[in-house]
Amino acid sequence: MFTQIFATLFAITILVFGAVSTVAQMDQKLPTVSLTQSQASHFASLALKCISREYPNKPEHVMNDGHDVDNPKKLHPAFYGCFDWHSSVHGHWMLVRLLRTFPNLPEAAQIRKALDANLKAENITVEVAYLKQPNRQSFERTYGWAWLLKLAEELSNWNDSDGKEWSRNLQPLVNAMVSQYLAFLPKQTYPIRTGVHPNTAFGLAFAFDYAKSGRDEKLATLIAERSRTYFGKDVNYPGNWEPGGEDFFSPALMEADLMRRIMKPGEFQGWFHRFLPQLTTRRFKSLLRPAVVTDRTDPKLVHLDGLNLSRAWCMRSIAAALPTNDPARRILAESARAHATDALAHVASGDYAGEHWLASFAVFLLSTPEP
Repeated sequence: MFTQIFATLFAITILVFGAVSTVAQMDQKLPTVSLTQSQASHFASLALKCISREYPNKPEHVMNDGHDVDNPKKLHPAFYGCFDWHSSVHGHWMLVRLLRTFPNLPEAAQIRKALDANLKAENITVEVAYLKQPNRQSFERTYGWAWLLKLAEELSNWNDSDGKEWSRNLQPLVNAMVSQYLAFLPKQTYPIRTGVHPNTAFGLAFAFDYAKSGRDEKLATLIAERSRTYFGKDVNYPGNWEPGGEDFFSPALMEADLMRRIMKPGEFQGWFHRFLPQLTTRRFKSLLRPAVVTDRTDPKLVHLDGLNLSRAWCMRSIAAALPTNDPARRILAESARAHATDALAHVASGDYAGEHWLASFAVFLLSTPEP
């Protein structure tokens, strides 16, 4: 099986980075990558093991006094599992997404039981109270904030009695997160262009999805203004500087994935080609080739598996936002397939360093249509 995977990956790599004259052959040879019920069942099993596993745990916790010394489940009764708060949040998002997509999953009853236990109103009350304590204004900013709003968006769009109850229960925390965005973004003078959690473009992209879905025009308008202020004049991005050694986001692609949300198609196409003008000449090889992971037991190096997944979802969405005759569209679409094929083989590595979070990235990728 592994021989077949590597053979397929090798073939894909040759196709993606070959001469432009071979582009027409790619669609005939590269497989499409989409979510199956078998994958959904497997990913659900990973999240179910994770969201109720309290230890090991890496809390982002400021202790104001001795009373703040407590275990993760007491501090965060809703999102205490999965090694850290944000991973628990996107683990919950993934379970909701899988249940919505495949209502007859073998794990469906177990998923509902787990979500019902964690998303109780009293648990959310404790989560909100935590945010209101002194020195907590930067807690999970903005990565955890963004995933919480993605969970809220998923629940609010689900016509399910349990889902509606969980959505109502979650709303006070959602309101608190929206307030955090509204208070913080006007004060953030400069964007954070890192490839890990504080990445500004990612935090804005998911929040914008929520704002548009939930019809929060105030938040949507602020995010659109901030996005243009931070990124609207960017040109000639040095694509070959990526990736960094512990990235799970591509700063370049995450920025472009945000701007295709904010801009109309014609405006975005012009902006994108000014931003990455060398993409269509295939000179950004390190940006277009899947990153190499040398140790999946290392919690930082395994980030690169997540990078391959997030690159793939960004490339799919950016490609879909470009006209069909734009050369960048095909290059991005084929590179997305290469990234997806590589990374999906390693979501279940057998080591908790990656397994506590990679499945969520995989499901988001597989929920993003191929262009």
